[in-house]
Amino acid sequence: MTEAAAPHAHETKVPLSVLDLASVGVGRSSAQALAASTRLVQAADRLGYARYWVAEHHNMPAVASTNPPVLMAHLAAATERIKLGSGGVMLPNHAPLVVAEQFALLEALHPGRIDLGIGRAPGTDGLTAQALRRHYSPSGGAMSIEDFPLHVMETMAMLGDVRPELMEADSSLRGPRASLAATPNAESYPEIWLLGSSGYSAQMAGMLGLRYSYAHHFAPDALAAVDLYRRSFQPSAVLAEPHVMIATSALIAESQERAEFLAGPSRVQALALRTGMLGPIVTPEQAAERVFSEAELAAMKNLPAIKTVGTAETVIPELRALVAETGADELMVTGYTYEVEDRINTLEALARNW
Repeated sequence: MTEAAAPHAHETKVPLSVLDLASVGVGRSSAQALAASTRLVQAADRLGYARYWVAEHHNMPAVASTNPPVLMAHLAAATERIKLGSGGVMLPNHAPLVVAEQFALLEALHPGRIDLGIGRAPGTDGLTAQALRRHYSPSGGAMSIEDFPLHVMETMAMLGDVRPELMEADSSLRGPRASLAATPNAESYPEIWLLGSSGYSAQMAGMLGLRYSYAHHFAPDALAAVDLYRRSFQPSAVLAEPHVMIATSALIAESQERAEFLAGPSRVQALALRTGMLGPIVTPEQAAERVFSEAELAAMKNLPAIKTVGTAETVIPELRALVAETGADELMVTGYTYEVEDRINTLEALARNW
């Protein structure tokens, strides 16, 4: 790593943000999950959090966040200042023009408050991805993502970030699509981020001079990806220097014992994801009563449940250490809990002690 690209390890008090999946609990409806997300975003807005991103997942019993732009429109209307974003839009599921139009419209409605976070994973299983993309194969295999770089650059161009040098180098970017506009006479455009959990998106974000968010909440090796992003970074018209946000998971309660109890549903959910036995988020009581096999207990030690669980005195130093280690410019927190009040309490404790 060059000296110019080195992270600012001492700057650990960076802006805080929130990632939400609109989690659906046992015995609760999608409407109740979305009402809880509205309460959560209003708390984040009140507490001074910088961003509130919603994920894109499909055909999952525990996730009501199936359509980020629709949910963002509602959440933006229910708040005053916090930025709303996608964490992220899974671009292989959608036509670039559709995504660009949706986010240009959001930006026109809420100028300066919209982020477009782009990912390349399907956010679902292979068959559901095929249904989304209206492409079917007898094997039900994974969808090709070979066109992802092209589709990212098309989306960028339609949202005001036209790269003439890239269009000149790649003939597929020229022609009719190069002149498409996402909205007439835009006054501003959403901020574009690339999301990832590996070197692919890190390198691509660096080469395009875009902001990069790393999914540390389910992928462990943040340092390698962030280092690759910084080494690959090329300044652009939208970003002069590398800008990294680390997304991780945290839960804060008044005692370690209480925090571990509240984190129980996230561990059950992580195991369900691994085994394919998906269901709604269980209650802490149900998680505590669950009897796990030795194999399940061993698997749970390495599964992406909530990473940092405890009191403010134990959790916040761990989060600051993560920021210092990665040189992150921003930190985003997420985490499954059955009751939204427990997530709000975590946000309040972080804001109060950060």
